[in-house]
Amino acid sequence: MLSSFFFYSPVPAARSRYRFALLISAAFFIFASVPASALANENDPKKMLREGDKLMRQGKVVDAENLYRQALSVSPESTVAKLKIAYSLIKQRRLVEAYELSLGVAQADRRNARAYALAGTSLLSLGQFSEARSVLTEAIRLDNNESLAWYSIGLLDYYENRIEESLANLREAVFHDPRDTDAMFSLAQVAARSEKYKEAADAYRRFLQISRNTDDERRERIQGLIDFLEYLGSRTAIYTTSGPEHSALNFTLIGNRPVLEVRINEGEEPLRFVLDTGSGITVISDETAERLKIKPVARGGKAKGLGGDGRFEIVYGFLRSVEIGEMRVRNVPVYIRKFHNPTLRFDGYIGLSLISKFLTTVDYGKLEFALTRKDSELAKAIPLENAVPLRLTSSGFLSGEVQLEGVEAPLNFIVDTGASVSVISDEIASVESVSPGLRDERMRVIGSAGITEDVPSYMLPKLSFADHTRSDVMAIALDLDIINEASGFTQAGILGGNFLRNFRMTFDFKNSRVAFAPVKEAQ
Repeated sequence: MLSSFFFYSPVPAARSRYRFALLISAAFFIFASVPASALANENDPKKMLREGDKLMRQGKVVDAENLYRQALSVSPESTVAKLKIAYSLIKQRRLVEAYELSLGVAQADRRNARAYALAGTSLLSLGQFSEARSVLTEAIRLDNNESLAWYSIGLLDYYENRIEESLANLREAVFHDPRDTDAMFSLAQVAARSEKYKEAADAYRRFLQISRNTDDERRERIQGLIDFLEYLGSRTAIYTTSGPEHSALNFTLIGNRPVLEVRINEGEEPLRFVLDTGSGITVISDETAERLKIKPVARGGKAKGLGGDGRFEIVYGFLRSVEIGEMRVRNVPVYIRKFHNPTLRFDGYIGLSLISKFLTTVDYGKLEFALTRKDSELAKAIPLENAVPLRLTSSGFLSGEVQLEGVEAPLNFIVDTGASVSVISDEIASVESVSPGLRDERMRVIGSAGITEDVPSYMLPKLSFADHTRSDVMAIALDLDIINEASGFTQAGILGGNFLRNFRMTFDFKNSRVAFAPVKEAQ
């Protein structure tokens, strides 16, 4: 089965889905000239490849690709050159090109584990998960020391919420290649996700030691994260829960977003928090933090987000407790940041980590939010048989497959209760079947990093998530590169409140799935 996989090129869904990306690549692909001083010997492909490797380690990926291509022009049958080019293309997210190039090598040499690893990594980044697992498994069967295959299959396990398997495979990748910065960074991310804070801090520290092309701003950001992880590691337990088997409370729907009343640090004051499944961590406004005397415990660098200039200062805080209804969660890490909406005053955003230990139901029809303990008798009565699988991105978002009318293959969309309106990427907006839906109305977008004016909006004739379809769904078009840089696999949009408000949703975070049921129009 694995060998026959490599005889079709590429997966039809992948080709259809990313045809527009290929057109863009073709339009902008330029073979930049490499200075003569960068070439060790124009007639020696081995020296060219070595020079290209040096450039890769320095983060000069485009220059490295050009050297690899010059080496290939001198030695057209060099599989080493072809695979190095494919790896450089993956780094540039030119994923279909990378897949097709590594596919050609694998077809010619069925024993080439590196070709399988590169093809599987390309498929993974394209969101072709089942195909990626088959190919990556074959790469490891061919060569148990192929670190890229271990790294990519570790990422795949993480995306499918198999955290312990992910950790084991990423540790294996780092064992085989201790200087692989990608594997080291991902190991740190997954260790933090599994609440192994000391291991995460150590892995981030090692990443800083071995990475040569990390800019000062990113180093500052990672050092701040290390400080925060060490702070968390000094605590006895994080996200400990207490309360009844089930707790429900009403919410207010403001701008298509559920707003709940919560209490923090045993306080009596009710605070307004938006339920935000588009955030991995809970966020509190700097004004509320100052009023309640919540001090920063670590800080460093700037995070990337939508809106404004795309960046905001990273400040970490720590709450003794958060009460939602009758449920209490103790020892809660938070971001502290400025909120940019002067008219809608919220105190914070409830992130996934705060509610991930429960079955979480959001009923837009009844305007009711409920938390149910997973091991309770009540949890067994919650219908989850027809739940839709979700995937976890590297940055902690929940992603599901969406079908747009006129687009043949499914697309990955983040499920985001904290977004008022749905979003499509600029690339999707330019697709022939979507672009006619451009509306005259331009929108103002308020994101985590600031405000963006004059954003184009589109009317999507039909949008489906699993078996549930809505017609005439409005969406804005944004550059999602900031999200995709950190997501691990390509996200084509965001399912926002204008779509989600038509359903009752129950999130089963442990098993990475969500159950949808249509409701009557929310009041």
